[in-house]
Amino acid sequence: MIKYLLKCKNKHEFESWFSSSEEYEKLKNKKLIDCIFCKSKKIEKSIMSPNVVGKNFFLNSKFENKEFIRVKKDLKKMQKFVEKNFKFVGDRFAREVREIFYDKKKKKNIYGTVSSKEKKELQDEGIGLTSIPWVDGKEN
Repeated sequence: MIKYLLKCKNKHEFESWFSSSEEYEKLKNKKLIDCIFCKSKKIEKSIMSPNVVGKNFFLNSKFENKEFIRVKKDLKKMQKFVEKNFKFVGDRFAREVREIFYDKKKKKNIYGTVSSKEKKELQDEGIGLTSIPWVDGKEN
């Protein structure tokens, strides 16, 4: 997984996760990435520094704990957006996304789960996917 800071043509900034830099490029070229604020499809990557986490990440640093809390809060915000604006199809995701992809008239936002095998098959068919780390409702 790789996280990019993205900026749209209207200068809105937001972060998004991708399985690889190649996946980002593929989705961008197919205009499947849009601004979470204004829906613009003209998106560019901004410079981000990598964050490498060691096993003692949460033990000694108040800054790192604050960063973890901020990231978790951002993920929950993204999760709420998806839950509000997308239909959950569960493990039927692969079948449902194929129906949408091949029937160009059928446009709807969905989310769900796929196995590694299904994900690979979908990617081989040219169907781009984005994975979002799902945060449970617990505080810890």
